Amino acid sequence: MPQKHTYETLKQRVAQLEEAVQNHRRNETVLRQHLDSLLQHGSLPIVTVNSDHIITACNTYFSDLFEFEEREVLGKNLDDVIAREEDLQEAIAYTQNTLKGKAIHGVGRRYTKSGKAIDIEFTGVPVVIDGEVTGAYGIYQDVSEQKKAQKALQTEKDKFEILVERAPLGISLIQADGRYTYINPKFTHIFGYTLEDIPTGREWFKRAFPEQGYRHQMISAWIQDKESAGIGESRPRQCTVTCKDGSKRMIHFGSVTMENGDQLVMYQDVTEAQQLEIQLQKAQKMESLGTLAGGIAHNFNNVLMGIQGRASLMLMDRDSSHPDFSHLKGIEEYVQRASELTKDLLGFARGGKYEVKPTDLNAVVVHENRMFGQTRKEITIHEELAEDLWSVEVDQGQIQQALINLYVNAGQAMPGGGALYIQTENVTLDQDQVRPFEVNSGRYVRLSVTDTGTGMDEATREKIFDPFFTTRQMGIGTGLGLSSVYGIIKNHGGFITVHSQKGQGATFHLYFPASKAVATETENPSGEVAAGEGIILLVDDEEMITTVGRQMLRKLGYSVVVAGSGEEAIEIMNHAHGNPPTGDRPPVPDLVILDMIMPGMGGGETCDRIKQIHPDVKILLSSGYSINGQAQEILDRCCDGFIQKPFDIITLSQKIRELL
Repeated sequence: MPQKHTYETLKQRVAQLEEAVQNHRRNETVLRQHLDSLLQHGSLPIVTVNSDHIITACNTYFSDLFEFEEREVLGKNLDDVIAREEDLQEAIAYTQNTLKGKAIHGVGRRYTKSGKAIDIEFTGVPVVIDGEVTGAYGIYQDVSEQKKAQKALQTEKDKFEILVERAPLGISLIQADGRYTYINPKFTHIFGYTLEDIPTGREWFKRAFPEQGYRHQMISAWIQDKESAGIGESRPRQCTVTCKDGSKRMIHFGSVTMENGDQLVMYQDVTEAQQLEIQLQKAQKMESLGTLAGGIAHNFNNVLMGIQGRASLMLMDRDSSHPDFSHLKGIEEYVQRASELTKDLLGFARGGKYEVKPTDLNAVVVHENRMFGQTRKEITIHEELAEDLWSVEVDQGQIQQALINLYVNAGQAMPGGGALYIQTENVTLDQDQVRPFEVNSGRYVRLSVTDTGTGMDEATREKIFDPFFTTRQMGIGTGLGLSSVYGIIKNHGGFITVHSQKGQGATFHLYFPASKAVATETENPSGEVAAGEGIILLVDDEEMITTVGRQMLRKLGYSVVVAGSGEEAIEIMNHAHGNPPTGDRPPVPDLVILDMIMPGMGGGETCDRIKQIHPDVKILLSSGYSINGQAQEILDRCCDGFIQKPFDIITLSQKIRELL
């Protein structure tokens, strides 16, 4: 009985094993059918390998991808078929990991039969039967075009970064619903706002235009532009924007509506450019006014010359007991005051330099501080003067005039008294600092004048250098004071700036180009008439000048020959020099007093011609203009001295004595 039971048991066990083997064979057959179906009908390149990496099957997609016939690759090592030396170890590692039972995924480079490299994405799946890896199959996908597309996309991103991220203009993208989707770094640099600060157009308008009336105006303009402009049309606008830090910038907008309804907006900061344009326009206006002022001063000085000359002649014959003496001295005083006005005009016209030489600005400042302090004792003057101050090449008289004008202006701003702070220092300015003033960079001496007066608002600051501008009552403080200062400083190659707020005083900074020359001291001439003898040729187209000039020169003891034009003066010199030779030619003049501005042959050409005829003759240049520009050129070229109209008989006599 026990033996029969054992036999039946073994028989059942054998039947179970036979059934299991049949099931295994059926499963293996099904699996192989699935693999065959996957190989033949799959839409991707597929290959199968055994445990030795040998290809056992592949589909037509695999053959097409790698340009092999199936019979060419069956029985060959997979990695040797589609990999090359530089990628072989990587390919072998992937296959080995798959045959160890790991599903792998990767991207790499493989090669076709013709040697063409292709970028592929692959997946390796182990084939496991009864817990044992018997092989693997690989699925491939050609991603070369994707890689190219990715590279092209990266190229476009790089272009975007260059064109937009690094653009010199601010750029923003705004959706049709008003939401900001992008702002570039330049936008944030200009305004300070980030995307978090201005998520919507509503928030942008609120921050950029905090003043309600102006904000509504800009919103209306935006809506109007958006409705009136077509797709792709730029809508330029210019307005003032408030930045995150509270500062204001002048911005040029360019808004474009795209096909999807989004807005592309570009922002250009034109604040500095507009300021430079305003400065240029102001400089051109001042230049035009200066030309006019110079012409007026020249003609006015000729008239004053006639008055001064006649007064000087009359005073020569009268002593202080004469009843007309005080009247004549009064006339001279009024002529002097009128002459000071023409000096202001010439200073404004940048034509006021008479004698330029290396100067210690500290010495000029100390002298003017003492003089002003004596007249305005209710104002305390504080000096802070640099000990090692560089010298400057200036006309000391003009700088004194500029300082007095500044001091008087400060005094008017402190009617009840106050403090005046004067400082000098050496500074070195770079190109960015001097660019708005059209001067060269380098070493400068800065003279600062600060008062504790009423100060100025922005509107006043913009006009203070305009001629005859004043904030005083009619007849009080009007004139050319600060405009003359402006012209004098510009005339010396420098520039002037002003800083002031209402109720907080004002500071004027005057910048003078530094000189390497050693400063010299000014000598004061004596006030005595210097008589003499000799022949003087007086050349001037104004009859009132030649009439009074002839009498003044004769009074000084000189013989006088008069010429009313440059051409006449040349005839006289030719005749005196014997060109052509004559038996009765007059003697050559010892000195020529030559007017600079004459119709026809001007002073410069006349001077050159005279020197050609007689190189040794002395020439004293005379003009209602100052020794600057054209006068300086003529003086350097052929003249021996300069005298400014109007001049009295004492000044004339001393100038002649210097030359003869």
